[in-house]
Amino acid sequence: MSRATQTALVRDDRTVYEAVAAGTVGLAGLSFAIGLAALLNIVAIDDPVAGVELSVAFGAILVTLGVSVVGFGVASRLGYVDTGAQPSAGIVAAVAFTGIWFAVGILIAGAIGLGMGGRFGVGAIVGGIAFATTTLSREDVGSTAPAGAVAALGGLLLVSGVVGPGWEQVLAGYNATLFGDTVVPLVVLFASLVTGWSAAKAYGGFGARGRNVGAYVLIYLVVGSILAVLVGLVAFVTVKGLPGLFRGFSVGGTGLVRWPFLTNGAGLLADIAGVFPALVGTVWLVIGAVLFAVPTGVGAAVFLSEYAEQGRFTGAVEVATNGLWSTPSIVFGLFGAAFLIPRFGNQKSLIAGMLTLGFMLLPLVLITSREAILAVPDEYRDASAALGVSKWQTIRSVVLPAAIPGVTTGVILGVGRIAGETAPILLTMGGGVLPAKSAAPDVLGSFQLSGSPPFVSNPALLEATSALPYQLYALITAGLSGNIQNPQEFAWGLALTLLLVVLVFYSIGIATRYYFRQKLHQ
Repeated sequence: MSRATQTALVRDDRTVYEAVAAGTVGLAGLSFAIGLAALLNIVAIDDPVAGVELSVAFGAILVTLGVSVVGFGVASRLGYVDTGAQPSAGIVAAVAFTGIWFAVGILIAGAIGLGMGGRFGVGAIVGGIAFATTTLSREDVGSTAPAGAVAALGGLLLVSGVVGPGWEQVLAGYNATLFGDTVVPLVVLFASLVTGWSAAKAYGGFGARGRNVGAYVLIYLVVGSILAVLVGLVAFVTVKGLPGLFRGFSVGGTGLVRWPFLTNGAGLLADIAGVFPALVGTVWLVIGAVLFAVPTGVGAAVFLSEYAEQGRFTGAVEVATNGLWSTPSIVFGLFGAAFLIPRFGNQKSLIAGMLTLGFMLLPLVLITSREAILAVPDEYRDASAALGVSKWQTIRSVVLPAAIPGVTTGVILGVGRIAGETAPILLTMGGGVLPAKSAAPDVLGSFQLSGSPPFVSNPALLEATSALPYQLYALITAGLSGNIQNPQEFAWGLALTLLLVVLVFYSIGIATRYYFRQKLHQ
């Protein structure tokens, strides 16, 4: 046979091989998506599919994926297709498969009744076999055999009905029980993820290209699952909250729009209970925290980036700032209760809540502002200095405008955190759980001038105020309902309102960032 004919045959085989591998990747992605839907209870594992339960269909798919993946490795190893497989799958894959099969060995040993020592012994043996298979075999076999075996084993358990609807396993000593409704989707998700990665490597012909394709598929599946959970969460809250949010809503009549849920309080005299005082309190809470944290954080970032010498001091500040951002919110709440409340009349108040959340927001604003300022090219500063502009004028007119998009990004992320915090509000600001409409803080209309220091006062800032997270917490945990006709519907409507408030602040921040980016590139 001539070389040209052999090349054509290899090319044809390679094309079929890639097509089958691509189909396997697609099947793994579809299985992953349906498994995620089953985990979120969108579909049930006992729903009929082609005359069988979904769990059995899942098992058949996993067996198909496992056999296909192993077949890709064998076909490459025997030379039926031309691939660029390396001598070994690498230490990362070896460690991953060792951990996977170590866990599988422990589960199998536990299922047959072995003790703790026996479980770890079986796990170590099975994990060692997986490690040897991955490291000592060529990349095509080392990347496919362990992955395919995992999927095939999980598929056989589902097809045979060993694990399925109604299955449960009591974990002795842990006071917990595993149920099939949870275990089956998790098995499908994990097996689909592993086989999708392995099939993607086969599609890429192993080697460097195969590793890149496998990494891309792995990342796409993980990111897709995160986005699906996010969209599902928002959709779930929206569906649950719409009836409460639009309760009593009408257009026309005596007013242009009547929306009692957003314009009423939850007092005894309200015909339909609403969240107006908590909504206003949340808005002022976020505005106050931003007004405190942004100027302070940006000013500190300017000093650390433009004036302070890089050394131990700036390094210590950076470490402390990162530590503060990761500090639990309850710690900030205790700080506000111990340090701020005694300085504002020894009572909970709106300004104590503002400052507490402002301190929570401050580390992120400082971190992102500093990074944004450092990202401004030095050529901008040099060009401004060459024109005889002072350093402060350069910072104010050149550096800060260029850094504003990055600063805004930090503020957006921070607002998303502080707007939903409950512990700091509970300790520093919490007012009535079901306040009347008159309890809404009138911050703008409460400023008073005086002839003695501090010359300006605002009683509304010194009063305890309710907020959406605090009110939702009280409704769920304390079971307080007052005159609310349907507390559960009201609570879901309140949760949706809080979500919408956060999204509105996000939108304002994104619009601000877009505006300054457009202005910067004009």
